[in-house]
Amino acid sequence: MAIDRVLSGMRPTGNLHLGHYNGVLKNWIRLQHEQECLFFVADWHALTTHYDTPEIIEESVWEMVIDWLAAGVDPASATIFIQSRVPEHAELHTLLSMITPLSWLERVPTYKDQQEKLASKDLSTYGFLGYPLLQSADILIYKANQVPVGEDQIPHIEFTREIARRFNHIYGKEKGFEEKAEAAIKKLGSKRGALYEELRMAYQTSGDEEALESARALIEEQQGMSMGDKERLLGYLEGGGKIILVEPEYSLMPASKMPGLDGQKMSKSYNNTISLRENVDSVAKKIKTMPTDPARVRRTDPGDPEKCPVWQLHEVYSDKATQEWVQVGCRTAGIGCIECKTPVIESVLAELKPIQERAAQYAEDPTLVKNIVAEGCEKARKLARETMRDVRDAMGLNYS
Repeated sequence: MAIDRVLSGMRPTGNLHLGHYNGVLKNWIRLQHEQECLFFVADWHALTTHYDTPEIIEESVWEMVIDWLAAGVDPASATIFIQSRVPEHAELHTLLSMITPLSWLERVPTYKDQQEKLASKDLSTYGFLGYPLLQSADILIYKANQVPVGEDQIPHIEFTREIARRFNHIYGKEKGFEEKAEAAIKKLGSKRGALYEELRMAYQTSGDEEALESARALIEEQQGMSMGDKERLLGYLEGGGKIILVEPEYSLMPASKMPGLDGQKMSKSYNNTISLRENVDSVAKKIKTMPTDPARVRRTDPGDPEKCPVWQLHEVYSDKATQEWVQVGCRTAGIGCIECKTPVIESVLAELKPIQERAAQYAEDPTLVKNIVAEGCEKARKLARETMRDVRDAMGLNYS
């Protein structure tokens, strides 16, 4: 059964910066108050490209968790855990690998794209080829129905849906499935049972999506019906077997409007970042030395904000009045570039101040951070074990 549950993770590859904060963390902070959320440190995923420098990963794991907590991810509202501390991820990955066609992995768009981007590394490893399947295991083991992603990650969610569908098709036909499904229909009562059958036929004969959604809602609202019977009814509805692994949906994360210091996307690979725990002097210096419109050689030369990376920061950090002041002042040479940068420096520092104060508190108490993660790992592992029981049952691996 699909639970209203969000899953998202991040590779531990170094200090987080304002691009991470604006692009991912703000979205997590919003979601944690709306749905059940699990956020994990994807340390095994980091090994797919940094297997030869594991010390980078080890150093980054705890620093990244501190950044999450400092940014506002709340362990009272969300489960924070480390992927490798929940070994069931690896077990599900192994079992799914038995049914995954090699061609499915080779056609994932990011496989060739990453190989080209990281041409200096030897990525001819099974771990790198198989990382989309590990990502699928990360999602499917929690029966999460929502995964917030950037546009480039949509193919990974589609791949995960295909894996879940294939698994359910192969292993969802429990012995006597149809008889058990028919018995579950009777438990709905005559009126609801007849409605279920009507909606099931409408979906299976003409692909009526509204009928499918209505039937799903009918099943969900049944009080006192066992989880197994609900799953059988859902599987019977769609013409398959019992649903063991849930097909997730993706939700597109709002695109980060946070530009780097050179106007490109903020990224460590471009060396254009401001980290969440960067000191005041360093932040001010970086912004003061940002490139501006090349036409403004002298203070008296007018410029065009649209050609200036600093303007992109004003679009993120400045109010309408300040933006108007920049537009007029730059185009008329009424303000100089340093003047223009001053409000941005003040706004960035104001945003970073509470984050850095919280980070300092967590950094001073590493035991607290480790306890938060240990508790999160235990919660995550409990959910993962439940799924693995279902998977082993379906595959005939729960020997008695």
